[in-house]
Amino acid sequence: MIRATRILRAHAIGWGEIVDRIVLDHGDRHRRRVAMRGVGGLPFLLDLIEPAVLEDGDALVLEDGRLVWVEAAPERLLEIRAPDPLALKRLIWHIGNRHIPAEIAEDAVFIAEDHVLAEMVRGLGGTAEPVERPFRPEGGAYAGGHEHGHGHHHGSHAHHAHD
Repeated sequence: MIRATRILRAHAIGWGEIVDRIVLDHGDRHRRRVAMRGVGGLPFLLDLIEPAVLEDGDALVLEDGRLVWVEAAPERLLEIRAPDPLALKRLIWHIGNRHIPAEIAEDAVFIAEDHVLAEMVRGLGGTAEPVERPFRPEGGAYAGGHEHGHGHHHGSHAHHAHD
């Protein structure tokens, strides 16, 4: 089975033949070594040196130089909004206090669909509407940044204990 041993980040793509694509949800985009099959049927082994986050628009580089395109699958999320920026910051603080993955946009926050958190948000004056879209949560303070094609990059996720 051919191996994919490197990730070509979205902002660096411009060379190589794209021969297939994989569509993965947020959880399945955190990988190091796993057998995969592209949408077009190409079997390959993802075999990275260390765990990595595969981002929408990245490509996996096969041993022969061909590429497999990475696409983020749509997921059921909550789109959280608030009446003003300060209220949104407060909601972000409450969501962050629960240590769940969150994608922070200019005027909204996206989290995995959760009826308990939806009620909390509504109780704090925000809105929480179900949507279906790719999920691109923040990497976290200990993850080494983020990679969405705008200059920073993901590392592996680490956790720390609270006293």
